[in-house]
Amino acid sequence: VSGGDDEIQQLQKALLDYLDENTETDASLVFSRKFYIAQWFRDTTMETEKAIKSQKDEDSSEGTHHAKDVETTGQIMHRAESRKKFLRNIITTAASQFSTLKINSDTVDYEDACLIVRYLASMRPFAQSFDIYLTQ
Repeated sequence: VSGGDDEIQQLQKALLDYLDENTETDASLVFSRKFYIAQWFRDTTMETEKAIKSQKDEDSSEGTHHAKDVETTGQIMHRAESRKKFLRNIITTAASQFSTLKINSDTVDYEDACLIVRYLASMRPFAQSFDIYLTQ
C-alpha cells in the first residue's frame, strides 16, 4: 500500500466489511465498526481544519494572497469532502445492502484485519509523533 487516499479507503472498507461480517459472532464488533467510522470522520474534519489554518497562517505571515494557496485550499476541501462522502455512504448503506456490496471480504481474515488496524493506527498523528513523546 502506497498510503494514498484511495488505498486507505480500500483498507478502511475491507476492515469495515470484516467487522460487519463477524458481528453475529461478537456483538462488540458493531460498536467497533461505528467507532471507526466516527473516528475517521472526525480525523478528516480535524485534518482539514489544521490544513486550512496553516494556509491562513502562511497567508497572513506573507502579507499577500497567492492563487496557488487558493488552489491548495480547494484541493484540501475536495479531498476532505470525498473522504466524508465515502464514510457517509457507508453509514447510510443498510446492513442488508452492505453485505451485497462486499469487495474482497472473503480474503480478509482475523490476522489481516489486525494488520489493517495496525497500519491505519500508524497513520494517526499520535503514532507518527510517538518518537517525539519518547524523547521528551
